[in-house]
Amino acid sequence: MVNTLAQLFFHTIKSFPKADLMLYKEAGEYKPISTEEFGDWVICLSLGLRELGLNKGDKLALLAENSPEWVMTDLASLCLGSITVPIYTSLVPEQIKYIVNDSDTKIVVCSDLSLWEKVKSVKDKMKNVEYFLIMGDEAPEGTVLLSEVIEKGKKVKEKDPGLFEKSALEIKPDDTASIIYTSGTTGTPKGVILSHSNFISNSKATSDIIKFTSDDYVLSFLPLSHVLERMVTFTYLYKGCSIAYAESVETVAENLLEIRPHIMVSVPRVFEKIYAKVMDTVLEGSALKKKIFFWGVKVGKEFSQKKLDKKKISKWLELKRKTAHKIVFSKIISKTGGRVRFFVSGGAPLSKDIAEFFYGIGLVILEGYGLTETSPVIAVNTFEELRFGSVGKPIPGVEVKIADDGEILTRGPNLMKGYYKKEEETNEAIKQGWFYTGDIGHLDEDNFLYITDRKKDIIVTAGGKNVAPQIIENQLKTNPFISNAVVIGDRKKFVSALVVPEFEKLEGYAKASNIEYTSRKDLIENEKINNFMMSEIDRYSANFASYERVKRIVLLDRDFEIEKGELTPSLKVRRNIVEDKYKDVIDKLYQD
Repeated sequence: MVNTLAQLFFHTIKSFPKADLMLYKEAGEYKPISTEEFGDWVICLSLGLRELGLNKGDKLALLAENSPEWVMTDLASLCLGSITVPIYTSLVPEQIKYIVNDSDTKIVVCSDLSLWEKVKSVKDKMKNVEYFLIMGDEAPEGTVLLSEVIEKGKKVKEKDPGLFEKSALEIKPDDTASIIYTSGTTGTPKGVILSHSNFISNSKATSDIIKFTSDDYVLSFLPLSHVLERMVTFTYLYKGCSIAYAESVETVAENLLEIRPHIMVSVPRVFEKIYAKVMDTVLEGSALKKKIFFWGVKVGKEFSQKKLDKKKISKWLELKRKTAHKIVFSKIISKTGGRVRFFVSGGAPLSKDIAEFFYGIGLVILEGYGLTETSPVIAVNTFEELRFGSVGKPIPGVEVKIADDGEILTRGPNLMKGYYKKEEETNEAIKQGWFYTGDIGHLDEDNFLYITDRKKDIIVTAGGKNVAPQIIENQLKTNPFISNAVVIGDRKKFVSALVVPEFEKLEGYAKASNIEYTSRKDLIENEKINNFMMSEIDRYSANFASYERVKRIVLLDRDFEIEKGELTPSLKVRRNIVEDKYKDVIDKLYQD
């Protein structure tokens, strides 16, 4: 039985002996880590941490880039009964200090010297930290190499070979496994307390309805400090998948071709960029190529809809689908490595159009929904139960209901124990066993869940109309000329937007239209460019009600940034900060 993450570790090393349980890039090529090496590393580090005085209930903070070492350090901590506190590498020193102090962290682990520099600048204010560990080969003053801690553990293992297993198996399902700090779109981050059973219930329920096997290779690139990537990593290990780590977000396209994964978990932004690139290529082609492409997409949609509706597919349609695959779809699929079984999308809403497009060409995206507080998955689409525009049905064991005001409520074995040292906030979020998600949505007649927006993000216009900005923003971002958009208009006469152009495309349009400019600022202030971008927004807003349509825009010369506080580490826009920063230009939109 696997009821704790320590038991999951034993299950993996005993059930899935393989030469490449994990893969990492070094000196230009991927190198494997065997199950045996993985197991030894975790055991020795865990025993070494024990020698440093890390005990059950103590906290270990992980400030590191994605790597096998991240996962192995996490498991070494978890198998001790200590509590892992993941920290996003994009956070600034003051934010790191807050999390370390608020969580009462005892040991901080950094992956490299650049991250150590962040910690070093505030380490004297980290009141409870006893050790700072470094994953690399060089230990600056005041730090200890992780490799030295592993060596300590090896000696303990030689003296007492049964110590690790004995203490690991004493961990109980309800013991706290992790404190994960929420991104904080609306205020100070809160530490979400998740137990071993929270993670295990989510991994088991997900793998019961979506097929993961030990033959699968997966590409991991979302931050492991994000609860979704962490939970699916536990699921990969539970099923014995081989996990390859992308070098960075920028190299994902290259790493896809090297690993040729069967599975990848992503956020909608990646699929939006792939879609925009495909459409760019098509629109730049000849009239014949465009005609063939759109014919193929139409055939793909017809085929997939019949498949989803479980209707009979004619031989003629099958033949057209095979032809479309050969001359259209195969070229797109080859860019993903050619053997993807499915993608998973989470973290933010995925455009229905994009989901349909990918499904039609043979790349299945299973969109799901959840929060840090729910470990995280609440609902997900599956191969058997898939509905575009929805986030699927609640996973086994998880209940969902809709409050009178449209807020989504949920309960189940995945629900957090509470917020760390925040009893009042915990009681506000969980009432009579139900967690109030803060999201607005509805269930259809077949129990598929649809997300409309964040409760706090809903715009109420001066005319009393409710507008859900995320739906509009997602639609606008499918336009090849738009990189990002923030819809505004609360208590205003109409809806407007801050728009970040896709500058490479827009500059190409300007040159083709003989529009002269000397800088990006010059470009976005050009009246012809503004009129063109407004016409593109109008074109992509045809299905919105009149009060939902963007009436005016401001073009920005840069995208929103984490470092400037405009985005959370999980790339969600902090609307209040963005609106405050651009208050002057927003006010001008409504002056007359």
